[in-house]
Amino acid sequence: MTARRSAAALAATAVLCMAAAPAATADTPAPKNLPSGLYGKTDPKYDGVFRQAYALLAQDTAGVKPAAKAVDWLTGQACDNGSYAAYREDPSEKCDAKTVVDSNSTASAIQALAALGGHDADVKKSVEWLRSVQNEDGGWGYNPGIPSDANSTGLVVGALKAAGENPAEVKSQKDKAAGDALVALSMPCDDKGKGAFGLADMKSGKLAPNADATAAGVLGGLEQGLVVQAAAKTEPAKCAKAGDAKQAAANGAAYLADTLAKDGFLTSSLPGSEDQPDYGNTADAVVALSAAGLTEQAKKPLAELEKNGAAWAKTSGSPAAYSQLIFAAHAAGADPEDFGGTDLVSALNKMGPAPQKAESADSSEDKKKDDDSSMSVWWIIGVFFVASVGVGFLFSGRKKNQL
Repeated sequence: MTARRSAAALAATAVLCMAAAPAATADTPAPKNLPSGLYGKTDPKYDGVFRQAYALLAQDTAGVKPAAKAVDWLTGQACDNGSYAAYREDPSEKCDAKTVVDSNSTASAIQALAALGGHDADVKKSVEWLRSVQNEDGGWGYNPGIPSDANSTGLVVGALKAAGENPAEVKSQKDKAAGDALVALSMPCDDKGKGAFGLADMKSGKLAPNADATAAGVLGGLEQGLVVQAAAKTEPAKCAKAGDAKQAAANGAAYLADTLAKDGFLTSSLPGSEDQPDYGNTADAVVALSAAGLTEQAKKPLAELEKNGAAWAKTSGSPAAYSQLIFAAHAAGADPEDFGGTDLVSALNKMGPAPQKAESADSSEDKKKDDDSSMSVWWIIGVFFVASVGVGFLFSGRKKNQL
């Protein structure tokens, strides 16, 4: 599970008075009888849909066609109204009021299915559900009814964009869009806020600068999803009052660049965790920096990920970890099949059902040669046949039936 999702889940459970859900790790015992279409071997209770959507989207980004059963598993997790819970052990059972659906699972599923294509009806239904649970401030919380946060709002904006919607036109009953919520969640340009996007304290509700909330907020402000192409190279903007979402995104990108300048990686900031490198958040930051055009500032954290990212992903045991690295490599122009010496795509593919085999360029060329050879053989046979019946017949045949 990514730190982004963990932070959102903790906030959600605090509001719902539920016990905080621990992140799935490689040390978590693998449940028996995991679905054959599911990626990852750890308990999917808290991140099944999320990691599956990330895996399918990462495969598509790398030019891999996911296994049909993997896609079917994801679509089968949807409730009738298009929403998704983190994981439903028995998807044949109807969703009810006790089913804890959330915006993050739903938004990530939308991005994956929209990229794969052929799921327009499913995507449309999920988008309609997101619209129905939009907060009055224009943003989204992890669960319906929870205050908006930059992480969830940014992920939903990416989903809306992937589905062909204009996020600026998706408005709440109070005529507020996601951009309005993101501006409200951005921090001032002072020593305390530094232009970052904030994450609310679970007790006081006050915002505090948070790097991963900032990475999500930058993508949301730029109306970008998880898969981005690097924007034209630029330099960090001077922090200014965020009058709109784009300025808030520029402030946030500059904050990330400054935060990463020293070590090249972000550190974990979740309550109770040790101060250590957080490569998941760092990967998210590389995507955000690339989307903002800060390609030069993305080089150092990208190098750090190439050095340590694969080991982190392997230890985590999560398909989402490899997927985040693939998104970062794609955004920064690196090769995910040779990322610090590791083939991220192959490692991800091994964590679930084997992808569909696409016809390679070599096999296509061989097929073309075989077809050409067959045509040559039949052409020669035809020539000898025509010669055997006389030249006069050949000429008359040309006039009557031009081929």
